[in-house]
Amino acid sequence: MFYTALMNEKKQKNALPDETFRFQFTPLMIALFCLLLALCAAGIGLTTWQFVDFLKGDISSPYDWIKYLLLYFVSILLAIIVLAMLIKSQYIVSEKTLTIQFGIIRSRYEIKNIYSVRLFRGSNKLSVYFDDYKTKYMVIVVKDKWYTDFVQALIKRNEKIEFDFITPEEEKDQKKKK
Repeated sequence: MFYTALMNEKKQKNALPDETFRFQFTPLMIALFCLLLALCAAGIGLTTWQFVDFLKGDISSPYDWIKYLLLYFVSILLAIIVLAMLIKSQYIVSEKTLTIQFGIIRSRYEIKNIYSVRLFRGSNKLSVYFDDYKTKYMVIVVKDKWYTDFVQALIKRNEKIEFDFITPEEEKDQKKKK
């Protein structure tokens, strides 16, 4: 019993802390999020204006009450989802998993299933591959200066992960072959 407790304590001391890397949104995505937030605000404003007019007239219609409740609900829910994406979009590298959090949506991938990481210097993209044939992959969207930290965080947790980079010339040659 004492030996098991001692081994568990030793494992906890050797455990690496979680590392987080925030999404790097493009200016177009940020503009789209701002447009959605403006539409939510306009929806709430328009619904409030119509609701005030509704309160001046016959308020006995249950359909109108449901209509206004739904309009408020949809506008507020969309605003919450957009704000969640802006605030909480990140990659979390933990001891055993790579978690992609996009607002309230989470996807988890086991780090032991990651085969390699490749940096495309021409297009300046970082890709994580889950198989040897490079058919199952995802593109990592973080700041360029975090690429090294992100790759090191993965390799610290699984030393079998291969890392390589492709020069712009090699990238052009690969595109020509396809």
